[in-house]
Amino acid sequence: MKKPEYLVSACLAGFPCRYNGTPFPVENIIQLVKSGDAIPFCPEQLGGLPTPRSQCEICVSGDSKKVLTIEGFDCTEQFLKGAEASLELAEKSGIKKAVLKSRSPSCGYGEIYDGTFSGAKTEGNGITADLLIKNGITIYTELTFNNDKN
Repeated sequence: MKKPEYLVSACLAGFPCRYNGTPFPVENIIQLVKSGDAIPFCPEQLGGLPTPRSQCEICVSGDSKKVLTIEGFDCTEQFLKGAEASLELAEKSGIKKAVLKSRSPSCGYGEIYDGTFSGAKTEGNGITADLLIKNGITIYTELTFNNDKN
């Protein structure tokens, strides 16, 4: 059996698990999963959040970083739980690379929404991306990944 090389955001592999219940399919990522080179995962579902769910963004106030829904409900605990479960999946599978959904409060890498729910973006990483990076996993997004070069 082939050993998978990547974790990939399940929405990029065509699974309808985004906050609004839709996928964000990317053909070369779908092919990675079909070929056994990648394992799809959704940290928000792993953290216990339903699909569909309220839109969330990371809100920073001083030294405090929380994940809040557009209605103001704090989902930080679920996001942290999902990040830990994602890291455990990577470690158990021996995976050192991930392709994550850009700008997501879980998976965003380099740029995320700024917490105002206005569509404005800011520099930063999602909760899962941060934890994976801290544990030596190389991160790509659907915008930067090209499996012919990686």
